Formats: sequence, structure tokens, C-alpha cells
Amino acid sequence: MSTSRRELHFAGFFPFGPHYDWSAREDPYDYYDVESYVGLARSAERGLFSALFLGDSQRLREHLGRVNDSVVTGRPDQLVLFAHLAARTRHLGFVATLNTTFSDPVELAARVATVDRLSGGRVGWNLVTTENAWTGANFRRGGYLPAAERYRHAEEHLAVAQRIWDADPGAEVRHSGAHYDLVARTPLPRSVQGRPVLFPGRRVRRGARFRRPARRGGSSARYLDLDAVDLRSRTTCAPDGCVAHGRPADSLRIFPAASITLGDTEAEAREKAEWFHRRTWTDRMVVSVVEAVWGRDLSWLDPDGPLPDVDPVSAEQTRTHGVVNTRDRPLETAARWRRITADEGLTVRQLVDRLNASAAFVGTPGGVADRLTEYVHAGALDGINLTPQSVPDGFDDVVDRLVPELQARGVYRTRYPGTTLRENLGLRDVVAQDA
Repeated sequence: MSTSRRELHFAGFFPFGPHYDWSAREDPYDYYDVESYVGLARSAERGLFSALFLGDSQRLREHLGRVNDSVVTGRPDQLVLFAHLAARTRHLGFVATLNTTFSDPVELAARVATVDRLSGGRVGWNLVTTENAWTGANFRRGGYLPAAERYRHAEEHLAVAQRIWDADPGAEVRHSGAHYDLVARTPLPRSVQGRPVLFPGRRVRRGARFRRPARRGGSSARYLDLDAVDLRSRTTCAPDGCVAHGRPADSLRIFPAASITLGDTEAEAREKAEWFHRRTWTDRMVVSVVEAVWGRDLSWLDPDGPLPDVDPVSAEQTRTHGVVNTRDRPLETAARWRRITADEGLTVRQLVDRLNASAAFVGTPGGVADRLTEYVHAGALDGINLTPQSVPDGFDDVVDRLVPELQARGVYRTRYPGTTLRENLGLRDVVAQDA
């Protein structure tokens, strides 16, 4: 199935990091309660969202050698959770972030196929890899693959999974490659959507025309410039034939992550966005970003003052501790941050804001709808991975106030067009590979 009509999709995106107002709930473990997820899922389905998309971590995030207690650090097994949520919904898709680096392709293919079958074809796979030995230690493996080899391994892992999904029930699948040499049997009938939908999470390579987010508080952050259609043209087919990677033009959907804050007026929306930012990026959170690079307790640091005049405790770092990626070069990172603060006259808080600026649409329902409609008509995006600001009611404002505005502009559906995730994203049918 495919569609030429341009419309906006929403996927509820639940990542890690300081994205939620923890103090809004008496018990932070509510963020792991199944009914909280059910509430999010049902709200998303009421708003005709395409999917609920969960981030994942293969190890609990740490800060200065302890499990980080200021952000979400773990997640229930997504496929187990999705099997439960699928029974409580009818149309909503479920996208699981599943790691290839430390998993077996046959076992993972069977688990994904099971939930996809149980849900009636509503599962997607956000295929990711792991780049550090710190995570590998959680699997009793200290080493890890270099970047180029890691992606070759992931491609082979995916190829094995897809051949298993494409084969008839009980059929023997043989594979011999650089990383896997195996014989497996397909455990289940093919999915009603052909295969689970792939959601690759690679960053856009340098050269794609993406703008920096606008200064926090603007009416709508220009995360994606309208020239982002360049991304689509490089990765799909031209009207007169296939170019670049040879994908048909209707086989790709672009979903940048963003938050949406609505108000009755532009001023009210900006005030709400600023309030939420202050609630999540507390003094402690701001200082912890610097501590993660410096590798030492900086609880004395004034977040509205300069960076510390002491250096990080080590020149190199071979472990990924948590939310902040230091690129394993703390001294280089500290020197770069000092140059930025000196050149731009920034405080620690302003630096952290700059480093963590993310896509955000802030304004009235009508104003935000106009901006999103502009992006959709230009082909700059197909959907938004929408981050909720609270649990379990974090999508309600968008569902109740923004969705009707988008429907009135003709860029948002009024019903689900099908029963599978692939159909509801308007993607073409899968052609099976030879097993």
C-alpha cells in the first residue's frame, strides 16, 4: 500500500534524559508502572498517532559511579510491554529500540515476530548499535566493534532477521557471513504486514541542511529548514527513476523528534515552555552535565557562573556513563566548552542550554498547526516523534487542541486507514527475500 497524499503523523516518543517533570508525580516509579504506559498508549490512539516509540538502554545510566537518580535510567523490556499494550489498543503501532551489538539475530527475530503476530502487524524496530565497552560489560563482554565493523555487523544481523521473517513457517534458513554462520527455522507465519517496519535512528550526515533550533521560547523552533527535502532526495528515487540508494519515493518517512507546547496565546505558550524547562533542567541537572565531563563532584559550582577552573580528572574516558556523551575525550571537551563560553559570554546554564537545545514547537494550536502544515507541504517531514512532558497525560493537550487544527487544514487523518503499522504509515508492501 502507498499514498501520495501528504499528511502529518505523530509517534509518541519516550526517550531518556530530563524530558519529564519528575516532581509532578509523588512516586517516580510511576514512570515504570504499566498503567502509565497504558494511559499514554490510549491517549495516543485517541489522537490517531501512528505509533508509540520507546528508547532503550542496555545498562542503567550512571553518574559519578552511581546509578543516575535524576533522570529515567531504565526501561521495562519493550517487547514484553508492547505485548501487553497491544491487548489494550486496536490500531496504535509499537516501535521497540532493539540493539544488535549484544543480541542474537535468531532469538531477536523470533521475539519481534511474536509480538508483531500477536498485535496483528503493529510492530516496528528501531535498529541501533552500541559503541562502548561499558555497556558490553553488562553482557560479560569487555570489548566492542569499531564503528565501521559495528554497522556491517548490524546489517548482517538485520539480514538474518529479515530472511527468517520472510520464510514460510518451519522453513530452514541458512546463513553464512562474516559474523554469523547458522541454520535456523522460522517459528511463525509471516506477519500480516509482511515484516516489522524499520525505524533506523542514524544521525543525518554532515551536509544535510538542518538548522539549529531557535532560541528557547520562540514561537516555533526551526529545527528543520524547508531545504531538508534534500535529505529525502538523497535517499529515495526521482520521479523518472531511482537514484542515490534506490528507495522508491514512497518507501521512506522522515520523523524528527520534537516537543510541542501549546497556549491560548503566544506569550502563554512561551511561559509554559520556560516553566517546564526550569522544572526539568534544575540546578542539579545543569551541574551534572559538567560533572559528567569533569569526572568529579562539582556540587559547589554556580550554574549561573563560569565553568570550573580545574581540569577534568582524566584525559581519556573509555566508558559511557550516561546521558552526556563526552566523546571519550574530557580534556578536549572541556577546552572546547571553555572556548564557547569565552567567545559567546555564556554561563554554565546557558552553555548547557545551548548544548542540549532540541526541536520544540511553541505557540497557539493554530500557529503550531500552520507551521507544521508548512513543513508537510514542503516535504520536509512526514511526522514528529513527539516527546511527552509528563506521564500518563503528556499527549492530551496535542490530541485535544492541536490534532483538530491539523485536521481542519487537511494534513492529519480523521481515522486510521488500516490495521497494521505499515498501512497506517502509508508504506508500500514488502517483497520477501529468497530464503
